[in-house]
Amino acid sequence: MSGINDDGNLSEQITTMNLDKKFLSNDENQKNIETSNINCFYEPAKFIDEQRLEKIKKALPTIEKLFQAVFETNNFPGLIYGLIVDGQLLNTHSFGYTDLERKIPITTKSLFRIASMTKSFTAMAIIKLRDDGKLRLDDSVYQYVPELKTTNLLTTDAPIITIRHLLTQHVGMPEDDPWADRLLALPDNEFLAILKNEISMSNPPGTIWEYTNLSYTILGRIITVISQMSYQEYIKQEILDPLDMKNTFWEYSKIPSELLAHGYRWECERYSEENLLHDGTFGAMGGLISSIEDFTKYISYHLQAWPPRNDPEYGPLKRSSLREMHHPWNFIELNTYTHRSCSVVYAYCYGLIWSKNHDGIVSINHTGGLPGFGSNWIILPEHGIGLVSFANRTYADLGYANEFIMDKIVTLAGLKSRQMSVSKILTERKQQIIKLIFENNWDINDSEKSKIFSENFFLDQTLELRKKVSQELFNQVGKILNIGEFIPKKSITWSI
Repeated sequence: MSGINDDGNLSEQITTMNLDKKFLSNDENQKNIETSNINCFYEPAKFIDEQRLEKIKKALPTIEKLFQAVFETNNFPGLIYGLIVDGQLLNTHSFGYTDLERKIPITTKSLFRIASMTKSFTAMAIIKLRDDGKLRLDDSVYQYVPELKTTNLLTTDAPIITIRHLLTQHVGMPEDDPWADRLLALPDNEFLAILKNEISMSNPPGTIWEYTNLSYTILGRIITVISQMSYQEYIKQEILDPLDMKNTFWEYSKIPSELLAHGYRWECERYSEENLLHDGTFGAMGGLISSIEDFTKYISYHLQAWPPRNDPEYGPLKRSSLREMHHPWNFIELNTYTHRSCSVVYAYCYGLIWSKNHDGIVSINHTGGLPGFGSNWIILPEHGIGLVSFANRTYADLGYANEFIMDKIVTLAGLKSRQMSVSKILTERKQQIIKLIFENNWDINDSEKSKIFSENFFLDQTLELRKKVSQELFNQVGKILNIGEFIPKKSITWSI
């Protein structure tokens, strides 16, 4: 049960086993035993600052001012943002208009094309199909998209292209912005014709990270082939509907005009309206249209994946699969940006980008950009907060803005990540060790004491030497007045 499967992926083996409902029901006793054992040693991390929410609220005026500056300095026709804390939309504010001609103000119900923020929905659909036993991440893509068989992989030792390569942007196809952006409405038959005519590769699969829209469009095709329904219908049925995202759409022509954000380009000191693109095959890489109100539900769903715990599951995926989506699978770069307070390492997940700064703060985000629109969403899983922003100007770069402002929120509110809980067994061991040290009784033949230590403890350093070192330390320190609380590092790793 704990070994690596044929393709080297432990999580997939476990997932496949979990799918076997008959196996689970027949082994309920074992499941209960395993759960009981886990509960003895592990407790979910939790926030310990009782003033955490109030501190965030005090930062709200500064957040609004920062976004107003972003709106004004970038000549956005309209901008809206939402701050999500513990699954709730804590704060939102908008600037400008969805429609400059009619001067329609932006609201949380206004609908913006979110472009490449769609990619995580595509990734989620792939993982759901995997969890449902319909595919494996290391399946050859040729199994589902035979049109790719003509692709020249550049070297004789290149591996076949797999679904995993597509998910993690490790496929070797060249960056294709903004070529792919203009193909949003392309029908399936024309897309397949492009694939048959041999796709150009820039690197052999599995060698270099390179962002490409084509990879996620191919994933959309795989979803269509396996599900036997359109990609768009599968996303609606299996992701949007379960998350109650009733106001998220694919085709702009079906949206009430008073809710639809128009897209604009800023050139030569004036706005010009961009033609809205119809939905099509390339929608899998960037076609969704959503609102702050609806997208908050999606962010909340991702945030609830943390920390690992025993609560009931809900939504399209198990929490473990969501956390798998957040995992840094493919290194991108170590970079120092002027908008960040420190150097940051970036990696690609499944339709998402993971980053970690020198303070150890992890964020998950993705940007979207199309003619007329720009967007970004970012979450700090260990801090329980998320930020999303939409603008209706061509390729509005809100990724930098959101990262910068999220850094400010953490600083202004003095936010700390969840604190690992001290397990009951550690608390018990603490008292036992304190008693042992103060009594200076190291008799390991005593059954009560012998279970405190692992078998290597006195092999690494003899009993006599440990007694000597401990006594010398006490002599240097003097009388012990009090003993501090645990400082957990991991669930069963700690210091005092």
